[in-house]
Amino acid sequence: MNGQRKAAGLAAAALSTALVAGGLWMSPVAGAPAKEPLAPASASTYTNPVTEGTVDTFPDPAMIRGKDGYWYAYGTTNPIFNSQGAPGENVLPILRSADMTQWEYVGDVYTRENQPDWWPRNVRPWAPDVRYLDGQYYFTYSLSSGGVGLATSDTPVGPWTDRNFIVPPNNNGCQSFAIDQAVFTDSDGTHYMVWGSYDRICISAMNDDASELVGEVTTIGQGRRMEGGFMVQRDGYYYLFYSDAGCCDGAFSGYTVKVGRSESPTGPFVDDRGVDLMELGSKAGFVLGANGNRWVGPGHNAIQTDVSGQDWMVYHGIPTEDPEFGVVQNAPTNLSKRPMMIDRLDWIDGWPVVRAGAGPSEGPETAPVTEWQVGSDFNDGSLAGWKKPGSNWSVEQVPDALGVLTNGSTAPSVLESSERLRGDLRVEADVRLTGGDDDGGTSGSAGVALRSPGANTDIEAVIDRAASELVLTSSGHGGDRVASAPLPENFDYTQWHLLALEVRGDQATVEVSADGLGDPLGVVELDLPKRSQAPASVAAISSGTAAQWNHLGAAALYEPVTERVPDPEVGSLLSEFSDEFSGEGRPEAADPAWSWVRGGASQATLAEGQLSWPSQNADLFGGTNSASVLLRDAPEGDFIVETKVDFRPTTGNQQAGIVLYENDNSYLKLMHTKLPLARVPNTFLDVTEFGKEAARPGTTPPTAVANGPMFGAMPADITWLRLAYHFDEENQEHDVRMASSTDGETWSWGSSWSLPATGEIRIGLLSMNRSGATAEFDYVRTYGAE
Repeated sequence: MNGQRKAAGLAAAALSTALVAGGLWMSPVAGAPAKEPLAPASASTYTNPVTEGTVDTFPDPAMIRGKDGYWYAYGTTNPIFNSQGAPGENVLPILRSADMTQWEYVGDVYTRENQPDWWPRNVRPWAPDVRYLDGQYYFTYSLSSGGVGLATSDTPVGPWTDRNFIVPPNNNGCQSFAIDQAVFTDSDGTHYMVWGSYDRICISAMNDDASELVGEVTTIGQGRRMEGGFMVQRDGYYYLFYSDAGCCDGAFSGYTVKVGRSESPTGPFVDDRGVDLMELGSKAGFVLGANGNRWVGPGHNAIQTDVSGQDWMVYHGIPTEDPEFGVVQNAPTNLSKRPMMIDRLDWIDGWPVVRAGAGPSEGPETAPVTEWQVGSDFNDGSLAGWKKPGSNWSVEQVPDALGVLTNGSTAPSVLESSERLRGDLRVEADVRLTGGDDDGGTSGSAGVALRSPGANTDIEAVIDRAASELVLTSSGHGGDRVASAPLPENFDYTQWHLLALEVRGDQATVEVSADGLGDPLGVVELDLPKRSQAPASVAAISSGTAAQWNHLGAAALYEPVTERVPDPEVGSLLSEFSDEFSGEGRPEAADPAWSWVRGGASQATLAEGQLSWPSQNADLFGGTNSASVLLRDAPEGDFIVETKVDFRPTTGNQQAGIVLYENDNSYLKLMHTKLPLARVPNTFLDVTEFGKEAARPGTTPPTAVANGPMFGAMPADITWLRLAYHFDEENQEHDVRMASSTDGETWSWGSSWSLPATGEIRIGLLSMNRSGATAEFDYVRTYGAE
């Protein structure tokens, strides 16, 4: 494999030279030499961010594996070479990697000199998405002024052909900011576009070449700051990934990736608590959030799959130790640094979650599998490693895929690897049927196989043009078994399609897609007879047609993670730091452990086992510190504090809940809050709001006090709220994770905030911001943390 990769590097180097000559490969600093293409990493681990040492930042990353075998990543316009003295920003920069962990810069989609003339002046292109459709790389992006543009190319690095707007900035049928798009192709071949930001996500079908929207626009989700939709299809469900809260506020970025699923691409989508994403409230379905380590604001995700079949989440995160750029020439002030990160995406009980719920990684992690154990990329032009190829088998060099295996015969043909593998395996190749059959290119089949000649067993997966089907066959001991699925009417057999065959135990699954980005055009499963443990070779197979294979190989199938990381558990009740509100009158009179900031709310009283506290026309936000705060001491060490509150707000910004408080400008609060839905007049959301307030370092000029939210699961009239506290001695921070429940038994654990420690933390309650609602607190209970 090293020889194959070396040959791939040489071929890619030739391509890179051509790009430099054509002016498309922009050097990091003017006059600097272009880098040599990367070889795959020999190490089996990686450490986030994967773009460290290459670029300073790479927000909103999209990724695709090119037909040349390299991975390509595309980012939002940003000052990616600021630390090297480069002025301003690169417009939609492109990176390339041989292994998804080591990256090199290979140019920009546009420069300020060659950008489309229909772009508004000083606009910033954002949030790219990339697909392989009908033989071209299909690149969409948003404009900071609103609207979604399209560019296409025959290669992952351009040159790009401008195709103008797909989604206009206004009057596009979605009451949302028209940015943050992603394309999805359903198994019937229908293309869709998902888009929207602050505070709705919409979807619409597209025309056959995915260049314009057609038909009805459907709103499929709404929530505070909901944006960045990305759809995949898996196991009978459509999964809508999205991010909410703030993307780009330095250490106050509450960005969190969440997901809903549906049986239709147009919804309804529900979170893992069964809440419709169209409900007027915040949602659960947590996939990825800050966990108290060096990363905050992880989000705006894409998904990539390695050659073992393991899924990876591609996203950006903000380093808490150095979150801000400060002033950048010809760019907005106070940009946040958002390098690209990857982490393992697990599917547990039908729901996706990063690292089984552990969140973004900061230390060494097992790297993606990006090399086969058996196979070839054919870039060296030879058939070394393949058994007795006849004259009909050859290797051709083609512009879009470098070296490809070619079979020019229409007779039944097989080419097997010399090496064999045992166990659970994944075989993949890009396959296309190039014609040459007797009836003008309407029949024939081609695909991949695992063959065990000694045991007389075969597992074959083919694209069958005559039947318009994806066909999976098992033959040998136990007889022949066949299963199939129809392919879309618009399936183009002459274009590259990724065919991935997985065999795990006594089940085989094959999937065909344009680019392996989670939108299969056909999936077939087949129960196998008792499998022989004989080693199997990898094979290219065809019949009735000439065909080509690109990057044909096999690797051990990934081992799925099936259990989530345990959520925090409460320990023993700490009575000294708890109150059941069983007294009468003022809370500080019934329990002197309570005290007030700003004199006490005169209407807060105890009766019938509850603390009743009408919301105040006062706030605790930035320089406005007028709200009363009810406080008591917190225990030493780790603890979990919980309250149960009946709160039924009727208008915007009324809120009530629990707080961990140092002072008026340094605290964390977990509240049931009523907030307006952007761009939809007189419409409000009930949200579980986890807010942080403190100084925001690194901004220009310095921001004395900043405030950022995260959002938890949807609250109810009665909501249980929990904060799990840990003091980070090394970094001198309060690390706090939030959770909420609507039954007191099933908890949705969300993300964590880290608050720089400037004093002692105290436990408190709040009912504030706008009058007209009353919070009924049943208790405050503090537990030791297990």
